[in-house]
Amino acid sequence: MQSIYQILNLILDVVWFIMIAHIIMSWLINFQVLNLHQPLVQQVWYGLNKLLEPLYSRIRRFLPTMSGLDLAPLVAFIGIIVLRIILRNNASFFYSY
Repeated sequence: MQSIYQILNLILDVVWFIMIAHIIMSWLINFQVLNLHQPLVQQVWYGLNKLLEPLYSRIRRFLPTMSGLDLAPLVAFIGIIVLRIILRNNASFFYSY
């Protein structure tokens, strides 16, 4: 059971890291620090979008439209944090024999 805990924790950590990279990259693109006409930036940006769009699209179904403000990344980020807290608070379940 300990390995299940570690695998779940690893998955949540990887998703958290990908979301942080996506959020920071979106800020850098919006503030014109990064340019989407550069091939590497474009590939990384579209790769992150392909990874996270299935998660964001499910969240957007439940959120009201906010005219230019996308709250789906914030809701997903808070959801990942909540899942990590729940997993760590129930770690004793995974370590019991």
